Amino acid sequence: MGKFVVKTGANGQFYFSLKATNGQKILASEGYTTKAACQNGIESVKKNAAIESRFEKKDSKNGKLYFNLKASNGQIIGTSEMYESEAGRDKGIASVQKNAPEAETVEE
Repeated sequence: MGKFVVKTGANGQFYFSLKATNGQKILASEGYTTKAACQNGIESVKKNAAIESRFEKKDSKNGKLYFNLKASNGQIIGTSEMYESEAGRDKGIASVQKNAPEAETVEE
């Protein structure tokens, strides 16, 4: 089962990442000013991961592919790692959909 990992950055902000069962990071958050806001972001990922239309497939300037997961208000709540192919990106989306809903949260 996947897990959300919460960390405090050097800037004092809180960040989470979603890691797959194999430990690979599949989604990362922006910074949050409070731990409670970070926890709300995790809950939003859990809720929105099941909705296909919340995933926005993107191309980066260097030709690699990634995706954003957006909340119902259009705000980005998580961004993926970079992928070499569309198939890889699609597997990343499927992994978020599979792992996020039941993932536990741990602090590092």
